[in-house]
Amino acid sequence: MSLLYLIDWLLRIYVWIIIIRAIISWFSPNYSNPFIHFLITVTEPVLSPIRRLIPIRGIDISPIIVILIIEFIRRQIFYFIVKM
Repeated sequence: MSLLYLIDWLLRIYVWIIIIRAIISWFSPNYSNPFIHFLITVTEPVLSPIRRLIPIRGIDISPIIVILIIEFIRRQIFYFIVKM
């Protein structure tokens, strides 16, 4: 059961990383900054496939879709915990 809580905790952190990246993208980020580079490195493998599946010009909704998928996974984890 503690493994499920660890996964839940990691998913929550990942959601916040995606949110921070989305907010920073509204400004002109310095891509040579190590923090910005970290955010892109960690989130791009998940966001880019969503962008390819749902190509919308102008507004990038891939962070919203990824967050919804993560929240769905988290809810399934808690449903599994309650069933135990």
